[in-house]
Amino acid sequence: MDLYKKALIRCTQSSKPLTEDEINILLNELKSWYLATENGTKKISKCFAFNNYSSAQRFANTIAIMAEQENHHPRICIEWGKATVSWWTHSINDLFINDFIMAARCDTIFNNPE
Repeated sequence: MDLYKKALIRCTQSSKPLTEDEINILLNELKSWYLATENGTKKISKCFAFNNYSSAQRFANTIAIMAEQENHHPRICIEWGKATVSWWTHSINDLFINDFIMAARCDTIFNNPE
């Protein structure tokens, strides 16, 4: 099954974060997403390119709606011609499968604009 089609899994503070091996396997399923650590927290991020500011804003708004529906929220930074999206699971302050599912959905949204 494609990653973007998977349902999110309930995550609580007692859920275990992904291992380094699991992260690497899942990163290989995504195109151009990268792993970074910020203040001790692992996150996956990707910069999406656009021809103007309003296209980047529409993309960010679409992701925001999806995030609200799933109750799983990224950091989105909009600049002229780009939107950078970062995912991590706040409740465990680390990476969980849901971050990769949502990243795959971002790719799907980007590759299939309305």
